[in-house]
Amino acid sequence: MSVTAFINAAVMTPAGVVDGQALLVEDEIILGLVEPARVPAGASLEDLAGGLLVPGFIDTQVNGGGGVLFNDAPTVATIAAIGAAHRAYGTTGFLPTLISDDLDVVDAAMRATEAAIEAGVPGVLGVHIEGPFLNAQRKGIHDADKFRVLDEAAIRLLTSLKRGRTLVTLAPETTTPDMVRRLADAGVVVAAGHTNAAYETVKAALEAGLTGFTHLFNAMSPLTSRAPGAVGAALENQDAWCGIIVDGRHVDPATLRIALRTRPLDRFMLVTDAMPTVGMADKRFVLQGQAITVQDGVCVGPGGTLAGSDLDMIGAVRNAVDMLGLPLQDAVMIASAAPAA
Repeated sequence: MSVTAFINAAVMTPAGVVDGQALLVEDEIILGLVEPARVPAGASLEDLAGGLLVPGFIDTQVNGGGGVLFNDAPTVATIAAIGAAHRAYGTTGFLPTLISDDLDVVDAAMRATEAAIEAGVPGVLGVHIEGPFLNAQRKGIHDADKFRVLDEAAIRLLTSLKRGRTLVTLAPETTTPDMVRRLADAGVVVAAGHTNAAYETVKAALEAGLTGFTHLFNAMSPLTSRAPGAVGAALENQDAWCGIIVDGRHVDPATLRIALRTRPLDRFMLVTDAMPTVGMADKRFVLQGQAITVQDGVCVGPGGTLAGSDLDMIGAVRNAVDMLGLPLQDAVMIASAAPAA
């Protein structure tokens, strides 16, 4: 048994920031807070020099980092490199995210995720399969040639992960509530994204087990006066989790501030939608044959199409404070406890 005591830091807890306490960790399990005088003899001391200790961030949508993209090489080594790149920015848990691709690539990504968890790669909690069961009308940077119908073979594949959690982003209008229910009943976390669905279609999917919305507002049918769309269904719902990209470019901060007032804050979660440029000086890469460059922190493809971000989680937390006006405690919560849930 190995006990580490983190000392000389303000510690953020659900009850607020606590000063003058030591945080004890034993074999990677947090034991709790104690008075410094009660730190066990022989404990390893980590002096945080008056800093602020907060929960590790969990990113449920991270396509790449450290110069690698999950789609390019869905391997254990790629997952490890992505985790290492984002760990420098406070991310201690993540879902490597595969954008729309052929089912054999999806299979490789899922098998690599299992192997990474078994090998103890730090931080990997499962996998996010973003597509290819999407609507071409809201494809964004995804390659519509990869899109396909959610059939029996795909159901078998998406429910096959033996370690960790599977998050699947799909367009509800391209499938049926029964198929959504089958995924949810098998333990898959199902989110709506890259969807042009009508409000009623999304409502039916929510009743069937849909529990999330991928990058709210981006690549989904908007809220309008007579057609609430996917955005309207998301904002009306009080239970599903909505991922939000807070970089000032994907969604106007005013729009997000309004959204935060419509539903419980702990049902929003910060995501990066990060690409290989995070942690790298080189801000260019190729995505499925398309040249992508970073412009003002956002990855942009041909014609100006958004192609993910150069955002990291500590940056997202800062932006949630600076752009959305959230208290730091709340910004940290939607980067940690909310995605954990």
